[in-house]
Amino acid sequence: MNPTTLYDQLKAAEPFFVMAGPNVIESEEHIMRMAKHIKAITSKVGVPLLFKSSFDKANRTSSKSFRGQLWLKVGKVADIIQIPAFLCRQTDLLVAAAKTGRIINIKKGQFCAPSVMSNSAEKVRLAGNQNVMVCERGTMFGYNDLIVDPRNLEWMRDANCPVVADVTHSLQQPAGKQLEGGGVASGGLRELIPCIARTAVAVGVDGIFMEVHDDPQSAPVDGPTQWPLRHLEELLVELVDIAKVSKGKQSFAIDLTPFCD
Repeated sequence: MNPTTLYDQLKAAEPFFVMAGPNVIESEEHIMRMAKHIKAITSKVGVPLLFKSSFDKANRTSSKSFRGQLWLKVGKVADIIQIPAFLCRQTDLLVAAAKTGRIINIKKGQFCAPSVMSNSAEKVRLAGNQNVMVCERGTMFGYNDLIVDPRNLEWMRDANCPVVADVTHSLQQPAGKQLEGGGVASGGLRELIPCIARTAVAVGVDGIFMEVHDDPQSAPVDGPTQWPLRHLEELLVELVDIAKVSKGKQSFAIDLTPFCD
């Protein structure tokens, strides 16, 4: 599909679109099976799906951690290129990604104020690509923890593009899980995914980003923050119901003139 056509469809999606899939490509068989199931669920619920998965996980806590299927030539088939949170200000990367002509989804750095995303989105536009989105994925809160500030979802609208909420990575506890035999890995608070997702759709985000796995306990990457496939339909139905009754996408007109009886 033409990137601009797809981008226009995403901007018009009601009540929101979904970016979902396992964290990383584990095998061709697994990724195709997951895509089939997730597509069936989103079609039944009635929300547009962007199937997502990483082909390479370079930013790992340990050098021994799973990386992914490096051989996959994603650039020729992907509709969207995602800029990792740690690199959201990297101008050369943003410009190079923009010049592919693909839709660019920029994750907000855990260390960044929401206002930074306006500059990052503008870098993509100045490189000749108007098809850009920004994504909230939590903010560092001391060591080994992230918090989600719902105000960011409102403030990031200043980037003048679709706003996406990552409701899974935002619940990571980076390097917060002790491993047997020594070492650490990222932990997470999977039980709070519904809480963050409910908040995001009530605020009125354009898209929900969530990692989904058929066996989270055995997932090679970020198992503690992947949502179980068996509960995906149940959660999406609830989120659609919340979004439909919320006026989160509408600006509230505040009248500050003195009140008179």
